[in-house]
Amino acid sequence: MGMIYYSSDQPYENQDIKPLLSQSIDLSFLEPYLQSIAFTYNHATVSVSELGISGFIEFFIRKGTHVGVFMVLCLLLFLCFYKTYKRVRWTFLRIYAFVFTLLYAIFDEWHQSWTPNRTPYAGDVLLDGFGGILAILLLLIIHKIKNDKPNKLRKEKINIV
Repeated sequence: MGMIYYSSDQPYENQDIKPLLSQSIDLSFLEPYLQSIAFTYNHATVSVSELGISGFIEFFIRKGTHVGVFMVLCLLLFLCFYKTYKRVRWTFLRIYAFVFTLLYAIFDEWHQSWTPNRTPYAGDVLLDGFGGILAILLLLIIHKIKNDKPNKLRKEKINIV
């Protein structure tokens, strides 16, 4: 949460990776493939013609970071709740982790409203929430795998005997 808060407290200019992308990687080979993609996000057109190839790629890196960071946050919140509240069912722990992740996403966007050259946007909260949903799905998969192992071992022992 501290890392997210620190990142949200930085003006956009301090986080701009377009110069790094332009200088270190020649992305021009992607232009013919991405030229036809254009959409509106937060009242701005996102396209190669509007942002340039490095700006277009940076947009997806930034939005992917929203998803990834909030997925990790949700996983860590679940782990904290799991270690602290051992008698609470997994289902409730997952719900609590997701709700707290979503609440922090809302707080993060509100916090950005106070940062120079940053704007809050509900679409970013949706991306953050999607990261939380991915974490919950991962936890469901892990839970299912953990619970299925003993059953498989029991079946194998029965078949062997």
